Amino acid sequence: MKTIWTGAIGFGLVNIPIKLYSATLDSKLDLDMLDNKDHSNIKFQRVNEKTGNVVEWNDIVKGYKYEDEYIILEDEDFEQANAKKTKTIEILEFVMEDEIDSIYFETPYYLEPDKSGVRAYTLLREALKESKKVGVASYVLRNKEALCIIKPMNEVLVLNKIRFSQEIRETTELALPATKEIKDAEMKMALSLIDQLTQPFDISQYKDTYSEELLKVIEAKAQGKDTKIVKMDVTPTAAKDLMAQLKASLELKKAS
Repeated sequence: MKTIWTGAIGFGLVNIPIKLYSATLDSKLDLDMLDNKDHSNIKFQRVNEKTGNVVEWNDIVKGYKYEDEYIILEDEDFEQANAKKTKTIEILEFVMEDEIDSIYFETPYYLEPDKSGVRAYTLLREALKESKKVGVASYVLRNKEALCIIKPMNEVLVLNKIRFSQEIRETTELALPATKEIKDAEMKMALSLIDQLTQPFDISQYKDTYSEELLKVIEAKAQGKDTKIVKMDVTPTAAKDLMAQLKASLELKKAS
């Protein structure tokens, strides 16, 4: 795995040197963008908007427009803004994980200890397991401050990036139905269906099957075979049919 970031976890006055790795792989097929005329690859370039000339990556700098003039920022400027946050994942507090709504969760990373931090890393991991809590921390990655939780998963500490509250949109503009529209009989039937479908969660039973099916289509086209287009229209359940379809769903589950 490729190291994304190196630094330390700040746990009170304890510093735990760590390396950060991506915890995820992309399961979708790698599709290229091609010119429809001759199927040549599309190439993206960084172009100077005034001259139209291609700009090499090493010649690009970052700037902030301040009073109609760009202030150019060097790597040292980003670190100077808050040197501690660019080098340390500072644990601010500990909470129960179920206190954090899933809407805030974003990207998971693995944390690996440096040799000098193995004992402190192990202590934090086992203490989190024992307390059944997660650490809420902040850090700076790619010139942007981020919020995260640190939690144990088997023998590894996982950093799961979470969104700030101001990054979540309000729901006031949505047309949402009132609870009073639900009848008692419908609720009872829906709860029965939920109970019938309830089982211990096992993530391994869920697979990305769409990529597999798409690959079959690609292989068929490569062999010159015709592929059938299956059209599917999703018909919404009318209010008058709700009870009947809930009941049919229960019977279907019993029969399976």
